[in-house]
Amino acid sequence: MAQAVEQALSERRHLIVEAGTGTGKTLAYLVPVIRSGKRVIISTGTKNLQEQLFNKDIPFLEQALFPNGEAKLSVCYMKGRNNYLCRKKLYDLTGQPVLSGLQEIEQYGAIAAWEKATQTGDRAELASLPEASALWHKLDARSESCLGQKCSSWDKCFITEMHRRAMESDIIIVNHHLFFADLAIKQQAEYAPDAGILPEVGAVIFDEAHELEDVAGSYFGVAVSNSRVEELCRDVEGSMQRNHQLSANVAGAVKSLRDRAMFFFAVLPQGEGRFAFENRREFLEENGDEFIGLQQSLQRLISELENILSKPEEVFTFARRAQELQVQLSFLMESEDRNTVFWIERRRGGRDRLNVFIQATPIDVAPILKTCLFDKLECAVLTSATLAVGGGFEYLKRRLGAEHARELILPSHFDYENQALFYVPPDLPDPRTPQFAPKASELIRRVLEITRGRAFVLFTSYAQMKDVHQRLLGELEFPMLLQGDAPKSALLEEFRLTPNAVLFATSAFWQGVDVQGEQLSCVIIDRLPFAVPSDPVVAARVKAVDAEGGNAFFQYQVPSAVITLKQGFGRLIRSLHDRGLLVLLDNRILKKQYGRVFVESLPNYRKTTDMKQVEEFFGI
Repeated sequence: MAQAVEQALSERRHLIVEAGTGTGKTLAYLVPVIRSGKRVIISTGTKNLQEQLFNKDIPFLEQALFPNGEAKLSVCYMKGRNNYLCRKKLYDLTGQPVLSGLQEIEQYGAIAAWEKATQTGDRAELASLPEASALWHKLDARSESCLGQKCSSWDKCFITEMHRRAMESDIIIVNHHLFFADLAIKQQAEYAPDAGILPEVGAVIFDEAHELEDVAGSYFGVAVSNSRVEELCRDVEGSMQRNHQLSANVAGAVKSLRDRAMFFFAVLPQGEGRFAFENRREFLEENGDEFIGLQQSLQRLISELENILSKPEEVFTFARRAQELQVQLSFLMESEDRNTVFWIERRRGGRDRLNVFIQATPIDVAPILKTCLFDKLECAVLTSATLAVGGGFEYLKRRLGAEHARELILPSHFDYENQALFYVPPDLPDPRTPQFAPKASELIRRVLEITRGRAFVLFTSYAQMKDVHQRLLGELEFPMLLQGDAPKSALLEEFRLTPNAVLFATSAFWQGVDVQGEQLSCVIIDRLPFAVPSDPVVAARVKAVDAEGGNAFFQYQVPSAVITLKQGFGRLIRSLHDRGLLVLLDNRILKKQYGRVFVESLPNYRKTTDMKQVEEFFGI
């Protein structure tokens, strides 16, 4: 793999590599990157992998390549802006009565004390700050409220500092979210020299590249929500009050914007979760007044802000944010772009608020990625343990627009045939029927008794996870952990430390989770992980493939599910000494024609449909 990456870097070619778990992928791309002398971005799917690269793999290589300390690698590690503290916001809040409740006042004290000592401003250093802290949201360095070089705290800003470090580094470690957020900003600014925060580089390595389509889709889309309008109103009021400039005119414009936004978001089509917004034209015919009213109230706010004499710098930012909302709203409501799916989502926010999002997502990101990524980069390397379907990369190349990339598939050096047993019960009902949950729960109980717990039970839906967990409560003698009862990292730590534990979880635990040794001896998956067909983005992509004369089921839905299944099963065998059982409770893999594609794409596990062999595998 290292040779292939070195060749790609020196010949300026793109490369796609599937390398099984335990291959040493990170070392295989880091060594040629260091040797190349080029400035390179490494983009990963998870913060865990970022931390592993920065704290473990790169120091290890530094030691190995320069044992006498004769050279130091210049490396930096960047996260999205909302991970960093904005000093200006912190100073502005001092002595302001906007903190709600004792909890926020305590958190504010802790953050203010930490700000004096921290070098990075990265919230990860604040172990005591809860993940869902509402205060952090008021203090983070998100770009919409950033004043850039005109800010009074510009010289001491953590983002400025991170940007400076990146400019001086040869290896810049980011995650996919930051990479594509940055690429989208650069594309909107038509590659203006100071757009974005990532420097120009000679190559990009995408590790965990199976996630690229989804992440890119979300950043090349547009989203407007009632909470975003409310944040603008709150920021304008707060700033104007601090600067003693909150005139009756500005206060009136803010109130009008709040009212208009409330009316507009209230009349949007009703529905639970995510659903397509297909009748936008009819909606506007009926509710055009609410839409025009919202646009006019944004215009009124912009005019009032422009009329303020001797205005503080942030007022220009507020006007820009209001203009951006206008432009994006008109795109969301009026655009006829054929490559875009429009949809609505309702999510519960803090304090039981219902947040409503109108979103637009590109149906096909391939043409966008081709022109603004692959055609512009001299070398991109895409790697993961799960990229190939049925032994090839057609699916990935078509979805991402990476047409002329070289290809390499490297099998894992694990002895899957002896280390893993893959069991499919032949007689369970179809997982889409109501008879499935009671029968599946019974079978899961039997399997867990054989494996003495030590298992992940992974589900494709929350409802199914809760149902089966409920049925097994009190039936099992093993400690049962449930996703959602604690943050992901805390649950994993508890799983590692609790003998014979069983973790019930959904998609968050299908990838990027590493538990080695006997502690995890079994992975059970409830059904083939097809994407929810009613999801508006999935439905639009299916329709687009079929409309072009393709077969969406075989070209899009099956390959996408194959990669997810490979990810889920990949949790089990993490080292040469791991042994364990894989269970799929969905026998469509045996009965349906498409089941072959799944079987051919999985490693060479020993397979069985006989519970006796499962018992023998565990020495019973």
